Amino acid sequence: MTNPEDAANRPDDERPEARLEQAVRVAEQALIEFEIAVETFRVEVENFSRLHHQKLGPMYARLEELDAQIAEARAARTGDAEDVRRAQELRARVMPMPDVAELFQEWMDSDGLSPEASAMLSELPVRSPERVRPSDEARRLYRELVRKAHPDLAQDDKERVRREEFMVRVNAAYGRGDEVQLTELSGEWAAGPVAEADRPSKSEELYARLEWLAQRKEMLTLVARDLEDGAIGSMLRMAPDDPDRLLEEIADRLLGQVAEREAELGRLVG
Repeated sequence: MTNPEDAANRPDDERPEARLEQAVRVAEQALIEFEIAVETFRVEVENFSRLHHQKLGPMYARLEELDAQIAEARAARTGDAEDVRRAQELRARVMPMPDVAELFQEWMDSDGLSPEASAMLSELPVRSPERVRPSDEARRLYRELVRKAHPDLAQDDKERVRREEFMVRVNAAYGRGDEVQLTELSGEWAAGPVAEADRPSKSEELYARLEWLAQRKEMLTLVARDLEDGAIGSMLRMAPDDPDRLLEEIADRLLGQVAEREAELGRLVG
């Protein structure tokens, strides 16, 4: 039987509750690091998706239009019912062309055509799409802020609300790749109130905390899996160090396909 006096004389780090508290702290930090990794990848996927659509969207649209025109030309030549059905099916897939005003609304300024539009018409180099991939310093600041201000480190509801509101601003700045804003937020957090680091000592609360952390980790694992298995996530995993080069390679391949379709259409209607 355990002697009550022996238990009372044990060092704090040998108490069962102390070991449980340590396990909770380790689990919390592991979860925060995992959340940082998942959010970082989510931003990468979102930004790459934007660039993908910006750069390659018109090429995909051109290919769809050419496929429809080729099918229509073939149907007009053969008169075959299956060719007609195929042409109608492909035409239905093509997005309707926007009005001229809508098409050029981002290319017009008060003086006429924007520099990007003028470059397109004069065959001069066009400015590349704006990059919104966070810099290394932005990533460092983001990770540091999440580790310090994560809502899961709050000791009470009021502190959790403060941290959640702050993290909304941090995530927004990181999503824009705004290094200056992240630096300002880092200074703001450093000047604010600091939550106490001690965790609850009751065993029931600690066990409940561990269970919540495990459930949160399971949910984030599913989110990460969905991101990785998606089309954009899969592309990013093919070239994690140089996704821009991957875009260039896809663009070159699409341009080749466009040239082939145009040649085929020329033969059909020529």
